[in-house]
Amino acid sequence: MGNLVAIVGRPNVGKSTLFNRLTKTRQAIVNEQAGTTRDRQYGKSEWLGREFSVVDTGGWVVNSDDIFEEEIRKQVMLAVEEADVILFVVDVMNGVTDLDMEVAGILRRAKKPILMVANKTDNNDLQYNAAEFYSLGLGDPYCISALSGFGTGDLMDLLVSKFKKDTVEELEEEIPRFAVVGRPNAGKSSIVNAFIGEERNIVTDIAGTTRDSIYTRYEKFGFDFYLVDTAGIRKKNKVTEDLEYYSVIRSIRSIEGADVCILMIDATRGVESQDLNIFSLIQKNQKGLVVVVNKWDLVENKDVKVMKTFEEAIRSRFAPFTDFPIVFASALTKQRIFKVLEEAKEVYKARTNRVPTARLNEEMLPLIEAYPPPSNKGKYIKIKYCTQLPNTQVPSFVFFANLPQYVKEPYRRFLENKMREKWNLTGTPINIYIRQK
Repeated sequence: MGNLVAIVGRPNVGKSTLFNRLTKTRQAIVNEQAGTTRDRQYGKSEWLGREFSVVDTGGWVVNSDDIFEEEIRKQVMLAVEEADVILFVVDVMNGVTDLDMEVAGILRRAKKPILMVANKTDNNDLQYNAAEFYSLGLGDPYCISALSGFGTGDLMDLLVSKFKKDTVEELEEEIPRFAVVGRPNAGKSSIVNAFIGEERNIVTDIAGTTRDSIYTRYEKFGFDFYLVDTAGIRKKNKVTEDLEYYSVIRSIRSIEGADVCILMIDATRGVESQDLNIFSLIQKNQKGLVVVVNKWDLVENKDVKVMKTFEEAIRSRFAPFTDFPIVFASALTKQRIFKVLEEAKEVYKARTNRVPTARLNEEMLPLIEAYPPPSNKGKYIKIKYCTQLPNTQVPSFVFFANLPQYVKEPYRRFLENKMREKWNLTGTPINIYIRQK
């Protein structure tokens, strides 16, 4: 891995704005409300031909009783341990606060290069205020404005000079992306933490803890993919905070960018209307699907009959698309969690499945002959040939017929079901086109 830069500081000093500036993205949510960022957020940056990773952390609060702040503090400590260089952000407008003093006291023990960044220096007069930061004992404060970009070039020059090792350019391969989606509090962050074996994402009992979409590279047990933890999606009329609105938008973007969606359902609550909305979102974007019934450890009766009933209920609610794997798991006890990854991998394989044309015609044409499309207005429809389209996002098949306009949806569904029986297309949507021959 290349060099890693951690951005730390107390809440609302402009860490996420600086992160967005350095990574040239709008990846981190920026809001005037203190405590917007919770989880560690990773991004890539490049300066003077040197590539490095940047990690944005939540606002550091020392000795707080708040459940979130305790968890955020853990995340910051992890980021500080991982980092090669630390950017300690302070606010010129507010000057030195008790909290800055305490954070500086912890950072001085870190034995890592620390650059003190005096943010919100939006005009030259404010630069004189930065002198008081010498009292923190972390060297010269560097005046910047993360919002306008003032002074960030000089800061980057200095930052790059602090790197010890030369970075090897990392190529971004075509790695599958598995997005973990679902309603708030369905256990998305818990299952991602269970997969990677560390407390990477903050988990609390409060719905709406995760706000950003967090990408984690997973390379274990022969798997190699990105896991995307997303914010819980709930009904529009229930979204009251602006922050949650951004988080939901980001989750929808993650669904759009994923290959396979792992839909989390709470076993204690069953399938709710919002689960159906998220499912239709996955369908619309034509993504692979694995349904995970989480919190299975909380269900009293776990026999096969109950599982069957649960499975049938899910499939009947998600009909007509019923060909997807369902895994009963528990993120807390780690029951069957690797089964989820295996199924997601199988669904990804099914998305990239290619059926040879000769085999397709061999299997499908006798079947079409035995069960032809129903005649329309006395006209008989003949399907003469079929093939799979190359280089498509999902498996797409073309059937050539003499009167394609008369082939209706039920018959397309019949063709789809027959193909799913014969070839491995579990979990992936497929497109069927009828064209003129």
